[in-house]
Amino acid sequence: MDEEEKYWLGFSAFSGIGPVRFHLLCSYFGSAAAAWHAKEQELHAIHLPSSLVLSFLSFRNQFSIDAYMEVLNKKHIVPLSLHHPHYPKLLREIADPPFVLYVAGKLSGKPIDMERTIAIVGTRRPTPYGIEVTKTLVRDLVDFGCTIVSGMAFGIDAVAHETAIACNGKTIAVLGCGVDVCAPAGNRPIYDALTTGGFGAVVSEMPLGTRPEKKLFPVRNRIISGLSRAVVVIEGAEDSGTLITARNAAEQGRDVFAVPGEITSPMSKAPARLIKDGAQIVESARDIISLFGTCK
Repeated sequence: MDEEEKYWLGFSAFSGIGPVRFHLLCSYFGSAAAAWHAKEQELHAIHLPSSLVLSFLSFRNQFSIDAYMEVLNKKHIVPLSLHHPHYPKLLREIADPPFVLYVAGKLSGKPIDMERTIAIVGTRRPTPYGIEVTKTLVRDLVDFGCTIVSGMAFGIDAVAHETAIACNGKTIAVLGCGVDVCAPAGNRPIYDALTTGGFGAVVSEMPLGTRPEKKLFPVRNRIISGLSRAVVVIEGAEDSGTLITARNAAEQGRDVFAVPGEITSPMSKAPARLIKDGAQIVESARDIISLFGTCK
């Protein structure tokens, strides 16, 4: 990490600066380093909220970028700036990619295929049908060489990760908290398999130590879709958060798939709505695999 990227890391550790404001700062001051060292009146000049400027100045005065880097190194967490050669290509293409992506994962003999990435998302309260469909699709997708992306929530997300791991595949969990925080705690086996077991990675744009909050999950969802070639929705209620991920996917130019369910089930409402809006129907993994041209 060069000197300029250190300041990218510094800004990423301050929760009040997201991609839009970060690029505004860099554009105005010419670099992240210059923005980091800007005087208070200069920061006010670009019309940042006064409370944000004061919070940043307080944060900057007590924060050590070098000490933060040492913690990352000790925890085996890699920060990838937007310009890093290993930054995910698909994610870089979205309108508001994280300017720093934190990655926790152990290298193994089998690399993660970041070209064949498929997001599997759905309800936290799946039916037996939803669980069965998730396992079947993930098994077939992993067999084809796909990397499974999800959010490590209970329900469909967890089943997708667990199935990929059981099939000796690769899977990526995108968290709405810091990558050093296992949330929900009940998914510790998945977290450990990804961070230290060699089955994939845990990623987030949130700084270390960030605890999960409801407001962070919609922001997280754009990364799930942004990392993925397509998003597959398996069960969800009428107001399901999976609809946010699907909407992000459509806005990002990704393919959106939905698994039809029983019309009497409340968990079929989200997929049904997506299908009515033009999502592709999934009858088997071959419908998804066809995106890559040839099937096994």
